[in-house]
Amino acid sequence: EYDGERSSEGERHGRGKARLPNGDTYEGEYQHGFRSGQGIYRFKNGAYYTGEYLQNKKHGRGIFFYPDGSKYEGDWVNDQRHGYGVYTYANGDTYTGEWSNHNRHGQGTYIYKDTGSKYVGGWANGIQEGQAELIHLNHRFKGRFLKGNPVGRGKYVFDIGCEQHGEYIPSQQDKGEEEEEEDEPSLLVEPKWKASEITKLTLWTPHGENPPSPRQASLVTAEAGAAAEAVEE
Repeated sequence: EYDGERSSEGERHGRGKARLPNGDTYEGEYQHGFRSGQGIYRFKNGAYYTGEYLQNKKHGRGIFFYPDGSKYEGDWVNDQRHGYGVYTYANGDTYTGEWSNHNRHGQGTYIYKDTGSKYVGGWANGIQEGQAELIHLNHRFKGRFLKGNPVGRGKYVFDIGCEQHGEYIPSQQDKGEEEEEEDEPSLLVEPKWKASEITKLTLWTPHGENPPSPRQASLVTAEAGAAAEAVEE
């Protein structure tokens, strides 16, 4: 059913309302028979999209409210999340950053609501990959990720003023098949962390300023034991 403006050729053109055969509804702009321009599309399952269309496809800026309570607000290309956008998940987690073909892809920040932890760095096809920081309440990990897990050399930086350097060694554990849904990344770390040394913080200082004294450095190293034990479980 359609109620709205038409062109001289009889095509849906201008503003109108439509009820589709599957029970979905659309209210918004049309161009030459296609949903094009601003509109609101409501799915019979309760989900709805409000934003820009181009030839019946979500294209441009728009907000999609999913049936599980999650929401995406950002760029769309050819019915896909593509460009820059913010996804709020049903559990309260959020991802803010780049998207490609419906997946988290490029640079982005994922915040875990329950713990307050934050992943800031690279993504590839929805999975954590590339240089990144995993920031926790009182310490952070800086290194490289591959297929959702830290890999190779990196360091933990502790708020008490020290760094623990080391590397992640691949685990032999079989994880099994992974789910293909658009889901929240896990904070669980499969590879084994192998620490190599503890140092004072490597701070950037403008040229000409004096670095910390040897006494300050030794105090920092002395305080590092408890922090190191927290990581080496």
